[in-house]
Amino acid sequence: MTSPIGRRDFLSSLGAGIGAIAVSGSNLVKLSPPQPIGLQLYTVRDLMDRDVEYTLRQVADIGYLEVEFAGLFGKDPRKVRSWLKKYGLTSPSSHIALDRLTASLSSVVDEVQALGNGYVVVPSVDAALTRDADGWRRVAATFNRVGESLQRVGMRFAYHNHDAEFKPLPGGEIPYDILLASTDPRFVKFEMDLYWITKGGHDPLAYFAKWPGRFPFVHVKDMAGNGGMTNVGQGHIDWTKIFAKRREAGIEHYLVENDDTKSPIEDIRVSYAYMSRLGL
Repeated sequence: MTSPIGRRDFLSSLGAGIGAIAVSGSNLVKLSPPQPIGLQLYTVRDLMDRDVEYTLRQVADIGYLEVEFAGLFGKDPRKVRSWLKKYGLTSPSSHIALDRLTASLSSVVDEVQALGNGYVVVPSVDAALTRDADGWRRVAATFNRVGESLQRVGMRFAYHNHDAEFKPLPGGEIPYDILLASTDPRFVKFEMDLYWITKGGHDPLAYFAKWPGRFPFVHVKDMAGNGGMTNVGQGHIDWTKIFAKRREAGIEHYLVENDDTKSPIEDIRVSYAYMSRLGL
């Protein structure tokens, strides 16, 4: 996902006690009971811009139970929460730009608490702030301060990656590694975008093993053969292998996303159908 508006359960309706089958290539893998399937609403941003309530209704009708916001399109957060309740949705998180958090934290808290969010997620950072390792460490220090402030009011903080965080700096350091090492796990969690880390040439499983419990959110989007985004299950990312380590990672929320969709409702329906078969 890119910046908010400008750039970004597993299926409880399958019924308790029914074993789910995951499909990965020609392999069938038995997984545990389903969890809520969520959607990052950046995927349907054009529809949200036209009609927020109707878009939320369409998302819920497909079967999604959670949504992550990437802007409210001028709507009052209390009204938006009433629509969430009306259509049986909850929202664990919103994407909020870092400069807004540092400039007006109290207004952000009012907004996200009105929505019922538990987390504020920063979707990206300004490249001008992160030209070198020291820049990334300064950003990490800001994350710590903001995360501690949010925790005082009962909120949590997380950071969402793209592929830039995996490009070696002039000294050879990996920015994502700097962020993980330089942030306090009490105050800073991570929303791993599984497409972008793959695009960046790194292995999610290695991060889950080295930094267990740091990843309560994942963005679930697949990679086509040409390296572009595609619907979940239509690319080559091995979801069963990744999600087999979900407890080690600490994953609690699985948010489908497609930054480049041309047919958003049909695409999120396809991804939902695949995710529901995984039965995580």
